[in-house]
Order: sequence, then structure tokens, then C-alpha cells
Amino acid sequence: MTSTTLAGPGFLRSRLGGLPPAFWALWTGTLVNRVGMMVQPFIGVYLTQARGMSLAAAGAVMAVFGVGSLLSQIIAGWLADRFGRRITLTGGMVATAATMVALGYSASLPAIVATMFVLGMTVDIYRPASTALVADLIPPLDRPRAYGLLFWALNLGFAVAMVAGGWLAQAGYGWMFGINAATSLAFGLLVWRAVPETLPARSGPGGLDGPDGRGRGGFADVLKDRLMVAFSVITLISTVAYSQAFTTLPLAMTHGGFTAVDYGMVIAVNGVLIVLVQPLTGDWFGRLDHSTVLAVGLAVIGAGFALTAAVSSIAGYALSVILWTAGEIVTAGIPGAIVAALAPPHLRGRYSGMYGFAWSGGALIAPLLGTGLLEVGPAVLWPAIGAINLVAAGGLLAIGPALRRRTAAAAH
Repeated sequence: MTSTTLAGPGFLRSRLGGLPPAFWALWTGTLVNRVGMMVQPFIGVYLTQARGMSLAAAGAVMAVFGVGSLLSQIIAGWLADRFGRRITLTGGMVATAATMVALGYSASLPAIVATMFVLGMTVDIYRPASTALVADLIPPLDRPRAYGLLFWALNLGFAVAMVAGGWLAQAGYGWMFGINAATSLAFGLLVWRAVPETLPARSGPGGLDGPDGRGRGGFADVLKDRLMVAFSVITLISTVAYSQAFTTLPLAMTHGGFTAVDYGMVIAVNGVLIVLVQPLTGDWFGRLDHSTVLAVGLAVIGAGFALTAAVSSIAGYALSVILWTAGEIVTAGIPGAIVAALAPPHLRGRYSGMYGFAWSGGALIAPLLGTGLLEVGPAVLWPAIGAINLVAAGGLLAIGPALRRRTAAAAH
């Protein structure tokens, strides 16, 4: 085989080469954090089984978490642009570690609700800072590859976390909370030590400089960008569908007679496939038209969720996961590259926060919609979720020409 084959050094260089050490520190921290991210996917099972809540009550508590996450994205975007990516990410992870420990010890309903809200505020603060940091470090042509590698790290850790989380749920949920806290803390400390601040300088024409040198502009400027607003609405819609895998699917499986271990094994198929396949395809998909690739991926994800209505065995659930995972592999790295292309350098944190706000909004709606539809029946839930993703795919095709113009402009 030549050096350009799948096993050769040319292949590895094309996927891994040319990215700065600070990016790899971020990648490593992301991987470590994701390995320990066990609580969030199993929180619905934890609330219903360990705390004895009903489906409706568990859905409401998860929605409180979603409200916190929703608010955190606006705050985190502002923090990342005002104070810097490094301190925002590290502070968010340290706060997450402390809150995970507190949630593990919370027994009363008021304590659980309050701690879940705080966890929602802290656990996703890193996202706008991480997205903006990559845009600061990586030139436009390499951004899909960089975001794809972060996506790969997330899923490499996810494959481990889901299997381990299922077993730890049986051994005792306290282990899950402790490990999650430890890996969050490790992520924050690694970034603090190994990642320099990348906040762009504000000097230049156009009146960007403010009295403190940090620049003018705020979320009002983001909201004036109609294309970014449209993309954010599409993101919210697609996230409502995608989040069912981690909110409603475990509830549907456990209430169908399966165990937390069964869910952990089935959902781990998602991470394993991404780890094995995405590095082989991500660079190629990243060089195609972003809006078309993302639309196709969302349509495939929708088909995978719709198939879930027809399954009743572990093998059937695994097959549906394989199908929607194929769509997820197609889309890897594309949303981050789109946001980076749309954002002016001095507003990258806020644009990333807007994207995160849309994502968190979808995650907030998902358990409310999903648990409500699950009470009607799986035959209603899963086709409806598939249809939602088709709507998002159609929206992407509609804004595709405008996205192509902005992406081309950002590359020059």
C-alpha cells in the first residue's frame, strides 16, 4: 500500500496534520471530559428509578436543566468575547465538577430541581468558548476537519461512557456522579495549563475598538444577521429530534422492559460507528457544499428515528441507531464550520453562543415533547420525530445559496 492509502502516513497527515498544539490540548480535554460524561444520558433513568419520579415529573426536571443550559449559552458567548475563551472554558468545567457532586447528594425534589438548573448553567458553558477557540486557531479550509476531530473525540469518549455508565448505574449512581465531576475538572485544568488565550485583537477600521480594547458589538448584532437566525432556528428544530436519543429513547427502552445496560450497549453503537467511520469520511464531506451535506445528514437521521417505531428487540434498536448514526457521520464538523464562516472575528463567542442557545433550546423542548408523545405511544413518537428532522433538512436547502455566498466570502 502507498503512503496515501488508509493505513499510510499520508492518510494520517491529511486527517491529523497541520493543526496547532493548542488544538490538540483542547481535543484531549474534550475526550477526557466525554469519557466521564455519564450522568446526562442516564438522568431520566436515574430520576425515575433511583428517585421514584413519574415520566412527567422526570421530563419536567430535565426541562429545568434545559432552561439552565439555554441561558448559559448567551452568558458563555458574552464571557468568551469579553474575558476570553480560556477562562470561560476552565471556569465552566470547574463549576460543573462542583455541581455534579452536589447533584449526587441531592435527595429532595427542591434540591434536585435547583441543582439540575445550576448544572444546566455550567455543563455547557464550554461549548461557545470551544467553538470560538477553534475558529480563532484554525483557517477556514481546515475548520470542518478540526470540528470533525472534536466530534470524533466526543464520540470516542461517548462509546466508553455509555457502556461504563450502564454498568455503574447498576453498581450505584454515586460512581457516575463522581467520575463525571473528576473528568470535568481535568478538562478545565488541562485547558488552563496548555491552551493560550486566543481572543482576537480588536484593532482595525470600522470602529470595532471600545474603551477597553475589547470591541463593540453584542447579541443585537447577531440577531440582525438574518442568515444566522435562520440557521439557529433550523438547529433548534433538528436538535429537538436528535436529543430524543438521550432523553426519550432510554425511557422508551426501560419502560419497554429493557435495562439501563441494554440502553448503554445500544447507544454505544453510535459512538463506536462514529469512531470507526468518521475519520475515513469527515475530510471528504467537509470539502463538499456545507448546506447540502448537512441537509442530507439530517434527512438520514430522521429516517433512523422513524424506524424506531417498528422495532421491539435489542437488534432492532441497534439497527435504528446505525441508520441515524450514518446521518450524524455525514454532518460531523459542518455546523461549527458554518457558524465560524458566519461570525465576524470579534463576535465569534456570541455567534457560537447563539448556536448553542438554539441547541439548548432544542434540548429543552425535546424531553417535554418526547415524553408527552411517548405516553401516547412509540408508534406516534418516532414517526413524528422523523418528520421534524425532514423539516429541518428542507430549511437548510432553502438557505443553502445564501450560506454558500457567506462561506465563500469568509474563505478569502
